[in-house]
Amino acid sequence: MNRNNPGFTKYHMTDLTIFYTDDDEDDLSIFTDAVESLPKKIQLQTYSGGEKLLNAIYNPPPTPHVVFLDLNMPGKNGFDVLAELRNSEVKNNIPVIIFSTSNEPSIIERCRNLGANYFITKPVLMKDIVKSIEHALEIDWKKFNPTDKNFVYKS
Repeated sequence: MNRNNPGFTKYHMTDLTIFYTDDDEDDLSIFTDAVESLPKKIQLQTYSGGEKLLNAIYNPPPTPHVVFLDLNMPGKNGFDVLAELRNSEVKNNIPVIIFSTSNEPSIIERCRNLGANYFITKPVLMKDIVKSIEHALEIDWKKFNPTDKNFVYKS
């Protein structure tokens, strides 16, 4: 990670609220453990489906600083949630990070085209999960412009 890049800032991780949505209870638990291991004050809200996430976003508080979103969920999946958020006049500016088991180029491109800010393929090891979340939280989303070169997290 390049900390000299103007798209990154060390101070961006203080007092953040993160929303994470995944239909897999184990993944929710692992993500929670990873966030709790970070040295910053982070309020994490987890949701077990797309409808629940959207309901929380449309009925603050709290308002998320960033949303981590799984793609493969029953009912309203990650693509549906992303499209709805990006088509919403009031909620289209929340950074959305896709956190998925997929690494297929067509899926990654679809997410970018739908307006996701970043794409992380779920790492296997806890230390790598922590590192990927920490990296995403260090991005200054007001300055970050996703391109085909920087859209996908590389460990």
